[in-house]
Amino acid sequence: MGQWRVGVDSGGTFTDICMVDEATGALSVWKVPSTPDDPSRAISGGVVEGLATAARAKPEDTTYFGHGTTVATNALIQHRGVKTGLITTDGFRDLLEIGRQRRPHLYDLQCDKPLVLVPRDLRLEVPERMRHDGRVETPLDEAAVRAAALKLKDAGVKAVAICFLYSYIDSRHEVRARDIVRETFPEAFVTASHEVAPEFREFERLSTTVVNAYLGPVLASYVGRLGPRLDEVGLKGPRHITQSNGGVMSLPTARDHAVRTVLSGPATGVVGALRVGALSGFKNLITFDMGGTSTDVSLIEDGRPKLAGEMEVHGYPLKTPMLDIHTVGAGGGSIAHIDAGGHLKVGPRSAGSVPGPVCYGLGNTEATVTDANVVLQTLNPKHLLGGRMPVEQTKAKAAIEALASRLGLDPLATAQGIVSVVTANMAKAIRLISVQRGHDPRDYTLVSFGGAGPLHSGRLARELDIPRVLVPRNPGILCALGLLLTDLQTNYAQTRLIAVDATSIGAASEAFAGLTARAESWFRSEGIGRQAQRVRRTIDMRYVGQNYELPVAFPETLSGAALVAELRSGFEKAHHQVYGYIAPEEPIQAVTFRIEATGIVKPAEMRAYPNAVAKLADAQMAMRDVWMPERKGFVTCPVYDREKLGPGHRISGPAIVEQMDATTVVLPGQTATIDTYLNMIVEG
Repeated sequence: MGQWRVGVDSGGTFTDICMVDEATGALSVWKVPSTPDDPSRAISGGVVEGLATAARAKPEDTTYFGHGTTVATNALIQHRGVKTGLITTDGFRDLLEIGRQRRPHLYDLQCDKPLVLVPRDLRLEVPERMRHDGRVETPLDEAAVRAAALKLKDAGVKAVAICFLYSYIDSRHEVRARDIVRETFPEAFVTASHEVAPEFREFERLSTTVVNAYLGPVLASYVGRLGPRLDEVGLKGPRHITQSNGGVMSLPTARDHAVRTVLSGPATGVVGALRVGALSGFKNLITFDMGGTSTDVSLIEDGRPKLAGEMEVHGYPLKTPMLDIHTVGAGGGSIAHIDAGGHLKVGPRSAGSVPGPVCYGLGNTEATVTDANVVLQTLNPKHLLGGRMPVEQTKAKAAIEALASRLGLDPLATAQGIVSVVTANMAKAIRLISVQRGHDPRDYTLVSFGGAGPLHSGRLARELDIPRVLVPRNPGILCALGLLLTDLQTNYAQTRLIAVDATSIGAASEAFAGLTARAESWFRSEGIGRQAQRVRRTIDMRYVGQNYELPVAFPETLSGAALVAELRSGFEKAHHQVYGYIAPEEPIQAVTFRIEATGIVKPAEMRAYPNAVAKLADAQMAMRDVWMPERKGFVTCPVYDREKLGPGHRISGPAIVEQMDATTVVLPGQTATIDTYLNMIVEG
């Protein structure tokens, strides 16, 4: 009987399950269709099914459960959060709607702003004012807070956000207001800005607080359903949910910090890609995660993912640490259509898991990326998921032909056009996180994963002149595997505007002391022993007068003048990379102090394998005609079973490599080599 660690990534189309035996390191994977109406059904059912079928184990054999979820993300995208009220400083009720007065597209006069999550009649003001230096200008009117709470209660709100103007300097007024609201309106979900984003820039802090309140009851309800379902099937061990920063947190913590989960799903894919890439000897990576609904890309430099302190997610600024992941609406289920100018477009609208692509036979009639690949036969034209999911190529052909007739093109040219358009969309996303930020894609390895990633990564790499693609052993479930490789993690921040010079060292130490105390409290609450504790300190810095900051590592071992010199050097290096210049004569300012607290969790082991004894021919399971635009027609290609490929096997393209969770296309002129960790390295 094994001791199994289970990771589950719940996506919009499929739910992926990864299971690792702690004793032997044996890895088993499973994949089931998602249940969007209640994702916990697919999770609990998929885990039981996967353990029984793929791992030959039982739920009571489990010792750990990690989970990446899109519940908060989807609720934000679809505006299915709860009715939310806001209590804020007198005179600032409209800040949420005014925002920054920035247009997403400068010359688009018709662009729509995102829906304001709290309507004006539910945004209430109370007298209070803390000055920028922490002095009290106007004491908090507690009676006004109590009256506001009762008014929101009568209005039927389910969540209350509290955000005062200078609470990041001194949170006393917010703490008291929060306590009053909880006393007056105990059934409401209450969140205050100093708890989720104690940083300057009032609009972004307000937006983050409101989103946390808006999503909090949704995630709490989901966690409340998931826990009992896992109990019912007998799943054992601690349970965690992924955060947007790539770490995990306990289910109780997730209930109070829903905003930290908006990138929960894709974040663990970056962690998995980092570990897999390091094993294969690559530290500079571009991650390419293409699923059924969207594609997520991120950049890892020298073995460390990029972390952003602030991002805009679906139109809403969020001031919470997140892996710097860029998402585009390009997935296997992305629907192809013709725009007003008669041009072929793909996405962002997706067929999802229900009804899914036309070839699923569940009622959709609009051609998708998956349908194009089934017609081109880069995807198996008969079945997916190792034979468990039948595919109807005839229906896919009919959908492509209907689109082709409207475009006046040949059906095969149309199908290839869909693939080319979605590739261009994904290349644009990668250029955004690389070229536009001072990184040359040619210096990186593309880590391709997600159910549809390896299908398109060969052409994407050629589009960007990326010399090498790494396809993990189980690309379709890498996000689920990442859950078994990541650590407990949280982040704390405090804004303090001070000069970076010898006179400010004491103030910097004081700022970090307060953050360290909060980190130590978190370590105790999560039961993390001293040996498993790790703390990383950074400072967001800028030239005085600039409006944006750059993160700089805080050198723990230095002090005095050496510390100041190292901070200045680190900032100038970062500034030169992003902006292309430095200004040595300009004073530098420290803005926000940050601590990343990590509790090390024993990761799943990735085993090395000896060179394969069997011949490559033994792994070939079929020949298939595949449309290759490089050859201007169908080419008869060998189809290999990924499960039978071992270290040392080398495949020359054109070829197809199939496995239960993904299909890899090796283009003409490319070669694919299996390394000692069963990763596939595609070059050429």
